[in-house]
Amino acid sequence: MNQDITSFLQHLIVEKGFSHNTSEAYRNDLSQFWDFLREHENGATDGEKPWELVDLDLLNEYIKDLRGRRGYRDTTTARKVASLKSFFGFLNENGAIGTDPTESLGSPRVGRALPKFLTEEQVTTLLDLASLSGTPEGQRDANILELLYATGLRVSELVALDVRDIDFQAGYIRCWGKGGKERMVYLYPKAVTQLKHYIVKNRPGLLSGKNDQPALFINHRGDRLTRQWIWAILKNYGEKAGIDERITPHTLRHSFATHLLQNGASLRHVQELLGHSSISTTQVYTHLTTEYLHQEYEKSHPRT
Repeated sequence: MNQDITSFLQHLIVEKGFSHNTSEAYRNDLSQFWDFLREHENGATDGEKPWELVDLDLLNEYIKDLRGRRGYRDTTTARKVASLKSFFGFLNENGAIGTDPTESLGSPRVGRALPKFLTEEQVTTLLDLASLSGTPEGQRDANILELLYATGLRVSELVALDVRDIDFQAGYIRCWGKGGKERMVYLYPKAVTQLKHYIVKNRPGLLSGKNDQPALFINHRGDRLTRQWIWAILKNYGEKAGIDERITPHTLRHSFATHLLQNGASLRHVQELLGHSSISTTQVYTHLTTEYLHQEYEKSHPRT
């Protein structure tokens, strides 16, 4: 891989505090552009300053290639363009190139899709179903679902939790979000009671002798659960509950935020609970609640 790309990725992790998953996404995007550049320039990239070969025409040709030959959607193309903008901005700031060719580069216009969420009744059905199992694995799954809805945690935050991150007396969990930012998320009493029971009664049966395992949620071999495992758990219980929509960890995060707003929570409060650095990210949920209110109005008003 090109050394400049490697330096940029190290900058993202060390100085920006980006997660491994995010840096890998940048790596894939930039490696793809590097391959395109080498193919387009027929070996000219072997010189000392290959990025000086990049201009606006080449970048637009690359975008055309992404949308045409490769068939990427506008959302994916826009993300790849954003990766290039960050990379060339880094090169320009560090004197590796004279001018930033992406300064006047436009990104594909994409509409912001509204997040999918469950109704309060669907969440109740899902959580009640999960709580029926008496096995250690079943109780673990029930706590995972309850915790996702109680806190709005991202799946990466959930799987990174250790037992020591929970303060049962105060009723909150300490987690680390995007960029390694620490925040506190609160638990309602039922979630506290359920989680305490899991740790004391059910989790020991999953440790398989690994008594020094710090992870909160583990599999039957005593290993920390992965994000893929959480996705599979949600898919399984969603199907059992007869919910037609595909349920993901983010579905419960969206449901958490939407239900809070529908029941009177302030946008600033929800922003803090979700760990959003900008309130504009949280504002997408106001569209959901506005749409919900409009539907309720049309359904309930006697003159509609």
